[in-house]
Amino acid sequence: METTAGLTFRDATDADVDTLVALVESAYRGDDSRAGWTTEADILEGQRTDPEGVLAVIKSPDSRLLTVERDGQVVACCQLEHRGTYAYFGMFAVSPTLQGGGLGKVIIAEAERIARETWGVTEMHMTVISVREDLIAWYERRGYRRTGQMTPFPYGDERFGVPQRDDLRFELLVKPLV
Repeated sequence: METTAGLTFRDATDADVDTLVALVESAYRGDDSRAGWTTEADILEGQRTDPEGVLAVIKSPDSRLLTVERDGQVVACCQLEHRGTYAYFGMFAVSPTLQGGGLGKVIIAEAERIARETWGVTEMHMTVISVREDLIAWYERRGYRRTGQMTPFPYGDERFGVPQRDDLRFELLVKPLV
């Protein structure tokens, strides 16, 4: 467990699954997500994740699901996955009522530090839905760059949501960790 800026970072456990599913859903889907700026409610309905998906990240030997607490309450999470010379950053969620206050900046910086120090990686990779210009701009301000490398959205697999438009795809963003 590590503490930064009044936040406690720890690896998620099986006991955190329901709390983390609720957090991720609240940050991205449905009316609750509209309290924050990371909502995907206008482009995707249905679920963002499920207990099986969260548990798979927790159990994966090359992955960490960082759980972030403030005053004993889970306020954010993110996945770090070791993939050779780089780490993958995903499942990033901040409680919608706490978004816009700088919490995300602190968390992503700490996640980058942990990945660099734990695995000795030199880059962080992530994928973002390419139509999320505001979110991509936020990551660019944190030093990530667009690669133009796209992967298709998994249309027809409702584990990832129900698309409300037909132009969704993921763009790879990359940041050197030096």
